[in-house]
Amino acid sequence: MGFCLLNNLAIAARHAQEAGLRRVMIVDFDVHHGNGTQDIFKSDANVLDISTHQSGIYPGSGAMSDVGLGPGAGMLVNIPLHPNSGDLAFERIANEVIIPLGIRFAPDLILMSTGFDSHWRDPLGQLQLTCSGFHMLARTVARLADEVCGGRAMAVLEGGYDPEALAGSVRAVACALAGLPCPPDPIGKGGYLEPEIGPLMQRLRQLHGL
Repeated sequence: MGFCLLNNLAIAARHAQEAGLRRVMIVDFDVHHGNGTQDIFKSDANVLDISTHQSGIYPGSGAMSDVGLGPGAGMLVNIPLHPNSGDLAFERIANEVIIPLGIRFAPDLILMSTGFDSHWRDPLGQLQLTCSGFHMLARTVARLADEVCGGRAMAVLEGGYDPEALAGSVRAVACALAGLPCPPDPIGKGGYLEPEIGPLMQRLRQLHGL
């Protein structure tokens, strides 16, 4: 639908399955909903697809009530977030959603769709993540991979349209995957108030048995 011609994560997931890594977990941090990924895997019981995205923007999909179809019911986890959600909201999602679902699913491989347009300075979104926030997310996934699938995790670059924010965020994720501490954030944190996400977390727990 305009942002990409080939779905890199879907291709990687199918290739991994053909190579014997049957159960694949996808964690999508892009500011836009991963609508193509959802369409490809919505009926697949062997792919757990978690997407955080800003609500109310392109492509308009990714409602929390979309949880998968048939054998894939429960395998889609859509987390539409309000603008200004920021690092603290994502830290709660990492600890209260991504980790417990990953442990329960027990994947053979974790793929990250790392969209750095979720950074606070990106012109396309307002989710307000920082470079340090991306390090936290990637480190969470890397530790989860160490626990459940022998460290098999991979990050694929998706969106990111502010060059300085993109460079700092990519570096932070690379350090996280290498087990290194977060480098100094070259940009810092934007000025905003983080909204309360308690009701969203409660609904997620109800939908996915957390």
